[in-house]
Formats: sequence, structure tokens, C-alpha cells
Amino acid sequence: MEADTQAHVAFFLTGRRPSEHLDAVDGLDLRPALFAGYRDLTQLRYDFPLVLVAPASDRLFVQSLSGLVDAALATAARGGDAERMRKHALRLEQEVRVLVAGGAGGSLSALWDKAAARLARGTEKAGGDKSLADSLRRTRAAIKIDGELADCDAALPARLLQHAWSAVQKHKTVDFRKDLDRLVLSLSNILRADFERSAAGRSAEQLKQSVGTGFDAAFDFEAMSRLLARALPKDAFPESRRKRIRGLLDVLGAQQFFPSAAASAKKGAAAKHYCFLFDSCADALRAFRERMPRLIEVAKAIAIAELEIDGQYSETKHDALFEQFGANGLDPQDLAAFPDYLVCVNAEKMLAEEHAQLMEILSSGLPIKVLLQIDDILEDSGKAEGGLSSGMRSRQIANMAIGLNEVYVLQSSSSNLFGFRERMLRGLGYRGPALFSVFSGASAKDSGLPPYLMSAAAMESRAFPAYTYDPSAGANWAARFQLEANSQVDLDWPIQGFTYENEEHQRVSEDLAFTLVDFVASDRRYARHLARVPREKWNGSMIPVDESLTRERKGLPDKVPSLLMVDADNVLQRVIVDERLIREARRCREMWHSLQELGGVHNSHAEKLLAREKRAWEERMHQEAEAHAAAAPVAAAATVTAGAASGAAVEEEPERSPDEAYIETPRCSTCNECTTINAKMFAYDNNKQAYIADINAGTYAQLVEAAESCQVSIIHPGKPRNPKEAGLDELLKRAEPFL
Repeated sequence: MEADTQAHVAFFLTGRRPSEHLDAVDGLDLRPALFAGYRDLTQLRYDFPLVLVAPASDRLFVQSLSGLVDAALATAARGGDAERMRKHALRLEQEVRVLVAGGAGGSLSALWDKAAARLARGTEKAGGDKSLADSLRRTRAAIKIDGELADCDAALPARLLQHAWSAVQKHKTVDFRKDLDRLVLSLSNILRADFERSAAGRSAEQLKQSVGTGFDAAFDFEAMSRLLARALPKDAFPESRRKRIRGLLDVLGAQQFFPSAAASAKKGAAAKHYCFLFDSCADALRAFRERMPRLIEVAKAIAIAELEIDGQYSETKHDALFEQFGANGLDPQDLAAFPDYLVCVNAEKMLAEEHAQLMEILSSGLPIKVLLQIDDILEDSGKAEGGLSSGMRSRQIANMAIGLNEVYVLQSSSSNLFGFRERMLRGLGYRGPALFSVFSGASAKDSGLPPYLMSAAAMESRAFPAYTYDPSAGANWAARFQLEANSQVDLDWPIQGFTYENEEHQRVSEDLAFTLVDFVASDRRYARHLARVPREKWNGSMIPVDESLTRERKGLPDKVPSLLMVDADNVLQRVIVDERLIREARRCREMWHSLQELGGVHNSHAEKLLAREKRAWEERMHQEAEAHAAAAPVAAAATVTAGAASGAAVEEEPERSPDEAYIETPRCSTCNECTTINAKMFAYDNNKQAYIADINAGTYAQLVEAAESCQVSIIHPGKPRNPKEAGLDELLKRAEPFL
């Protein structure tokens, strides 16, 4: 036993594995014990696959397959065949999930039909099930949407964000085109009215064309032209205004930021309009700067057009003003009307120059949204000392972006993106830069785990917590920063129940903390930091990792941190870890504590203030108690003196009946509990101490509640005065401790 313990301690301190005491984990296909129930995700119901709704709106751009099926069944599955429909629909949902997990792509309708055909073939071999087709047809009819299916894989972050971005831009396009068409029509009407009042507009030929050829014999257009020339005022429309309006129409008609209806119908014309989707921060910045003069020109034209339409444009006042329009750029309100740029970059492919461009975008206030996809937050530990820390550098970009104060920041694992769909839309609609930092879980290929499980584990273990920072949500951190998407946010590590069968075939249940070490242990590249302990060598020197993290080591340790893991056959194994992983877990915990502070969880300032107020309250209560204690003998002496002076005998106060309701008023601490319950039944005397002012002003239930709430237990409810009051049996039991 001693030799085994020494071997465990030696591995913990040095990472060297004595072969006679410990086993290597390479090739054992170990995974954290809490992963035992997630061998095959296709057998589970969860958010994925997602349906990228088409046509998308900025309110409904993505749905989960399981949610759509549930909603359809709630509508279509009624009556005696409801259970049959539910079973058939869930079988099809699972079949679709199998197809998508196997790499199949396409729309919901296409994969639905494919899955239905596979189920039909299966039932035919088993003797047939005529009701299957009916169940699936009715369920599908209740699903009113369609769209491409997307699994939780390396492509998901970009696919989902681009889909959401397209929905938001579509909404912008509709609004912009509506305003643009209004401006163009109004400006055109001004020019039309000007022309009709001009000599050319009043000519006989023009009048004839405007009325139509069918009235040649009915009108003398020459006479009408002469009459209008005398009746209408002379041309008072300045040529400068005419020229200005024509220039506005030219600018608005040639704008390249939003496609027109005609351009949408013609591919050649549509190609003339700008693209706002990029895979490089440098390219996006370059495009934005090159287009800025045109953007200012269009924004300027819109502003002038509004003044012209309202008849408010004054050349002496506005010419000089608009001469310098946009010299210092445009404010967020002006930029908000134009398309936002979307940049999708991969952290692993970013060079130092691209990183600098990203930080410039975030600090510039420009309407550029950036997806920073992180596929791996655990670099190969064999590359260099400190590989784990350097592998997690990319997530620090989100922390730096928060420090800029004016950037919308969303950090999340892919597994949580559906839950963050509303926050994605809010970020895409934010007037300013936005950063979407997403861990895809694609590094799971190094461990044979599905990306969904790997990304969920990163979020659960605090290695990649989910949060949002929204500068537009309010003026303080409580409004801006949201951390509640993480499980058990008030704890260092989430605690999950784990049940297994031991050697005696007995059911054993225990609580396991899922720490950073559990997440790292699922990555095969870190196998050299783990050692399996043969079952016969398990001993009391092995303690859970979370317990080890709470210990402060002095000298050589007598306990070593260990994990429960399972092999490919789900057989429980115990693995010890080296000190390096424990150091990394401590660093991760400290970073989590920082996020907790920002999110108002265990906030040190709030806790310090609470402790100070508690001490002040306790001191005040102590002083009041001492004052009451000092006043009592004086009052008693005064009573005795008065009694002696009058020659009357002083009798002790008789004991009160337990049936009587009363308050020990001299002991009252003025806590306001009873008066809050019923201010008519309970009141304060001149010393701010409570007494029963009117026993009939409330119920017996309120008396009992006040007794239970009293901080010094001085309220005695007695017996109920109304024998018909509801719930007296229970109330009397509650009142017994206070009688």
C-alpha cells in the first residue's frame, strides 16, 4: 500500500509513470464517467439537427427538429391515435437525426421523405404497418416551415450566423427600399410638377399627349396652351433646385448598397451591388474604407431629399452645411440604415496582421460583425511547455473586446448556439461592432467524440463559458453582462449525479463535479498527464479532483487527485492526474471567478457591503438589547418605590393564559415583520415596540405567521377567536411552539 501511494505521489509531482504500479491510458478509449450515457447521440432527443428556416425572417430564422415535431404533434395528434402518431413521429425524427449525423444534407422536406422511405422499407420487412404513412403525413402537414438541416459540426457556426445575418439584412433591405422608393417618387413628382408648369409642359403637343388621342376633336390644344400660359404663374422654379433634385435622383438610383427589385430579377444587374460577406478582417476593412465616399454620398442625398420633399431646403443655410457632410465620418444612426459587414474567420488561421485588423475593427465603432470560430482550445501538450495555456489564448479576444465597452460580445460553444439565437439577432442588430466568439468542438476528432459533446463539455467545465455583453442593454454591468446560460452558475464546477453498478452488482449513486481536468482528459493528446490505477491498487490516497483543488498543499502531498472514467465497454476506471493539469484547473477557476464577479455572482464588492451592513445591524440590535436590559431594573425600582410610598403591596404580574394572544413588548427589536403582515392588528408604542392593537383586525393565520416571522420569538398567538376560520388544524400545529 505504501509503495502504491508513493508511486501515485511521484506521478502527480513528476508526470512519470512507474509501470509496475500505474498503467498508461493510451489506447484505452477512456472518457469522463459522466459521458457514459452519450455514446450515441442519435439515440437522444436534443436540439440538433437545426432547421435553417427558409425564407428566413429576423424573428424566425432557426428551429430545432425536436421542437418542430413536438409542436406538430401538439396540433395534429388528437384522439385515440395520438399515442400511435407520437411513436411514429419520434421514430422518424430519430431516423432524420441518423441521416444528418451520417453526413446527409438537404432540406427538412427532402430528408423527411428519405427517412420515411427507410422506415417504410423496415416495416415492410417486419410485416408492414399501414398506419405509419398516415402518421408521418399528418405530422409533416402540421409543420408549416422548411429549410436546410444543420448538425453541430465544424461548419455550423458560420452557417448559422450567416443565415441569421441574411435574415437581418433582408429586413434592412425591405425598409431601405421602401424609404428609397418613397424618396424617388416624391422627388420625381416635384420635377413632374415643375415640368407641367413650364412652357414645354404647357405646349399644345404636350397637352395633347397628356390627354390622349381620343380627344383630338373635342379640344383645341393650341387655345388651351395659350390660356394656361396666361393663367399659370411664370416659372418660379430655380434652375439650381431643378439641378439638385436631378442629382439626388441620380445618386439614389445608382446606389450599390441595396439591390433594387429589377436587380434582383437580373443576375447581371445584381452583380453590380456590393457584397458584405468576407472571410478576412483586412478585406472587410479595405472594402469599408473604399466604399465610404459612396456611402456618405448616399446618406447625404437621403438627408437633402427629405428636406426637399418637405420644402425646407434653403440654399443659403444648407449648401454650406452639406458641403462638409460626412467629413468626420457618419454617426451610428446614419450607418444603421446601411448593410452590416459580416466577417467569418478561423482563429487557427489568423496571423498576427489579421489579429491586429480584428482589434482595429472592434475598436473602430464600425458596423462590422465578426465570427471568430475556435476549433481547438487545447493545443497538443507535447508541442511546448504551457501548451494548454497557449491553446486557450483565442478566447481572451472576447475578454479584450468587453474591455472596449462599445462592442457587443457573444461567447458560446456550438452546442449552445440554438439557445443563444435571440442574442445572436440582438448582436447582429446592434449599432456598432459585434464579436461572436464560438468554440465549434471540431477538435473532438482527436478523441473520437462528436463535436456537440466536445463543445458542450468545454462550456460545462468552464473552459469556454457562455456569456453576452450588450452595451445597449443598460448603463451598468447588471444590465449588460449575462452569464446565466451556464449551468449552476454559482458554483466553481457543475455537480451532476452519477449512478453505476459496483462489483457486487449493487446500485451506487454519487455526485461528480465536472472540472477542467475532466474536459482535458477527454482529449487523447493529453494522455501522458493521466495514469490508470488498477482496481486492486485503489486506495484512500486518491481523492476527487474538485476536492484536491480546494486543498492548499504544504510539502509533499498525501492525497492525489483522481477522475472516474469509463472505457469503451463502459467499465468504470480510476485515473490519477499530474500536477500540471491541476495548475491549469486552478487558473481556469480563477478566470471563472472573474466572470462570476462581472455577472454579479459572489461579487466581492456586494459581499463586502453585505457583511458591513450585517455587522452594523448586529451592533444596533446589541445596543438596543443592552438599553432595554438597563431600563428594566430602573422601571422595577420605580414601581417598588411608588408602591411603598402609597402603602400598597406590589404584586407580581400574573401568568398569562396560553389561550390569550399577546406580545412580550419590552423585548421587541422593531424588526417590522409583524406590522408588515397587518398594520391594523399590530402597532408600535412610543418606544417603537410592538403590541397587539386590535386582535379582531386580522386573522388567526396572520397571528401565526407573525409569530413565525418574529426574529426574537416574542409573539404568542394563543387560541383562535374564530372557530370557523379555514385551516385551523394546521394553524394550531404551527402555533404550538409559540404558545
